[in-house]
Amino acid sequence: MSSVLHPPSSGQDPLLAAQFRPISSHLAITPPVSVVIPAMNEAENLPYVFKTLPDWIHEVVLVDGNSTDDTVDVARSLWPQVRVVEQRGRGKGDALTAGFEACTGDIIVMVDADGSADGGEIVSYVSALVSGADFAKGSRFANGGGTDDMTFIRKLGNWALCTVVNRKFGARYTDLCYGYNAFWRHCLDKIELDCTGFEVETLMNIRVVKAGLKVQEIPSHEYLRIHGTSNLRAVRDGLRVLKVILKERSNRRELRRQEHHSPMLDAVRGEVS
Repeated sequence: MSSVLHPPSSGQDPLLAAQFRPISSHLAITPPVSVVIPAMNEAENLPYVFKTLPDWIHEVVLVDGNSTDDTVDVARSLWPQVRVVEQRGRGKGDALTAGFEACTGDIIVMVDADGSADGGEIVSYVSALVSGADFAKGSRFANGGGTDDMTFIRKLGNWALCTVVNRKFGARYTDLCYGYNAFWRHCLDKIELDCTGFEVETLMNIRVVKAGLKVQEIPSHEYLRIHGTSNLRAVRDGLRVLKVILKERSNRRELRRQEHHSPMLDAVRGEVS
């Protein structure tokens, strides 16, 4: 049964009707959608972020990374029902992990707080998920996507790292290091997150493939950060991404070695022979 349905008629049970969230005058969805926004000193950017969010989403979870400006107050003024999570550690990976744990929706969407993402694209991510995907991965380089915020060096690095992941893990990605993604909550049970920095997106992209989850890329346009400067450092964070790739590749080889020498498998082989 599809999760994209026509709105219930007035003759239906009101309790059933209350479960539907209208997207337009003739479409509605049933899964509640949580949007996670990690933010540190993004008070000036949040008005641009929040104004693009669809009003049919279930909740907004803002993870505050010990901001020294009015980030939390601005968020509450823009979205009174916002859930604020105080980050205890440091780094984007740590913030997202805390945000995911606080979500109550069946679908979780990751959105950056710098104004570079268009919240209006969320409907495309959700549509992919309710149509059968486990993980909807944003791509700036898929047909229809784009970016205003990448230098040639960063594009080259992203392409090189993406190529390595595709070859080593059997993925078919067009983009690797992008933070606009969405997934069903159950995916978290299969992709344990154990990193704290910007490399978290790469780790997620690798582990969804290793877990055999169905991934669909969503064309997305990345805009320039509106205010402030990014904490991303191309060389430093690129090396951290490479380290994650090598570690995951090493873990995969070790798992295969253990499976090859499994006592149970050896016993089965003995019976067959």
